[in-house]
This record gives sequence, structure tokens and C-alpha cells, in this order.
Amino acid sequence: MIREYETNDLASTAGVWFRSGRDEYSYLPQFQKLDEQKAIEVFQQVIQQPCRIWVFESSNEVVGFLAMQNNLIDRLYVDPEHEKKGIGSVFIDHAKEMHPEGLVLCTHEQNKRARSFYQSRGFVAVRYGLSPPPESMPDVEYHWNTVADS
Repeated sequence: MIREYETNDLASTAGVWFRSGRDEYSYLPQFQKLDEQKAIEVFQQVIQQPCRIWVFESSNEVVGFLAMQNNLIDRLYVDPEHEKKGIGSVFIDHAKEMHPEGLVLCTHEQNKRARSFYQSRGFVAVRYGLSPPPESMPDVEYHWNTVADS
């Protein structure tokens, strides 16, 4: 079930982000240095404050989240134990319903799973660049249904 994020979801949602990042981002030493407490602090400052967030609950447990800034998908994470169950697709459908005029997102160029996921859902790579510091890693900007894609 998808629902809006509540402040008491902080630890569980940050935990999803932490576990997913540890699982995927072997190429990001800064992320690998995080511990769970620091991940909660970073989540609050970098994700929670500027974004509107939705969570996916399964058996009363947060197992994924979608963070957006207007039509920008800022973050979409599913706990590694719950991947490949359609949760990411539910979030994408939710974002498309909210923003039929188009969506934008960026992901690391090395994140082949995310790139394949977004491309299979109609997103098109429009620009290659670098993610902002402190990562400064090659990334890809994707659009879905935006005027720029026409």
C-alpha cells in the first residue's frame, strides 16, 4: 500500500535508503562510509526537508519510498529484500498520475539496474553529466513525457 510519508516513518524510511544504497553503491565510497545513524541525519537534511515523500508499506513495514520535488523524482528506493515485486512500478505509476505533463530524474551512469528499470517504463536519457558534490560521479538525466522529448 502506498501512502504519504509521516514523520514517525523517519527511521524505517531512512533504513530503506541506507540498505539499498549499501547494496547498490559499491562505487560510492562516501555512501559506504555511512552508518545507520548518520544515514538518518542525512535523510532528514537532504531528502526529507526539500521533498514530498510517499512510502510503500507491506505488513505494516515501510519497504520503499518515492521522494519528489514537483515533477522531479529525487529518489526512489525499494528495500533489497523487497525488490522485483512491482513496488518501484507502483511508485512510477503514482508519479505519472500526479505529473502527466512529464517527469524528470537523474541516476548514476553506473547504476545499470536503475537505468534499465526507468528505460523499461518509458524514460528517455536526454543528458549525461556529473552528479552534484560530494559524489561528482557520472550521471544520466532521464525524461518521461516532457516537452523537451518532443
